[in-house]
Amino acid sequence: MQTPISMRLRDADVAVIDRAAELRGRSRTDFMREAALREAESVLMEQAAPRLEAQAFAVFQAALAAPATAVPEMVEVLTRPAPWEHDGTAA
Repeated sequence: MQTPISMRLRDADVAVIDRAAELRGRSRTDFMREAALREAESVLMEQAAPRLEAQAFAVFQAALAAPATAVPEMVEVLTRPAPWEHDGTAA
């Protein structure tokens, strides 16, 4: 079953939608349907509570409680001077 949905949009909004749909090789209807569904799914996912079985939750809690492990690449990035912190001499 399909249900028609009617919308009133400003001409400028329709022009933007049409341009984007054309760039994607889609019809206006397909483009708007996909965009609306993507946004609706995003909103629904924001409201979804994560669920874990007891064993998986215990593993998750253990990972959170474990001491942090340094990632050498991240330590290097976070400790290197920013470009604007150099004294201006050539390297």
